Amino acid sequence: MCKENYFQLLKEVIEERIPFNKLIGLKIEKLDLESIGIRFKMRPELVGNFMRGNLHGGVISTVLDLTGGMVAWAGIMNNTKELSFEEVTERFAKIGTVDLRVDYLRPGLGKYFVSTGSALRTGNKLSV
Repeated sequence: MCKENYFQLLKEVIEERIPFNKLIGLKIEKLDLESIGIRFKMRPELVGNFMRGNLHGGVISTVLDLTGGMVAWAGIMNNTKELSFEEVTERFAKIGTVDLRVDYLRPGLGKYFVSTGSALRTGNKLSV
């Protein structure tokens, strides 16, 4: 299977097969070996502060976590030769967040939100 097919499969998994991502309404706008782009619309179900109407911090963390995971996956794909479907699935299943820190500098206000990411370095065990 070529890398483009893996990207299409990952997009389908993220958007359609993970119920929580569907609940948020995540859509992959950009997905390649260099960077990731995720977009979602603001909805009443995603409000964290009902008085201000801003985005819930947990949604922000979730989307940042997903963006980081996808960046790590793209880094793995970039550093490997052609892999079988089973090998890619096995590697993807092992990806997990080691650490996540979010500084909420401003409230999430808007009609839609975009999360982008790219890897500074991808090694055998960690991606930064």
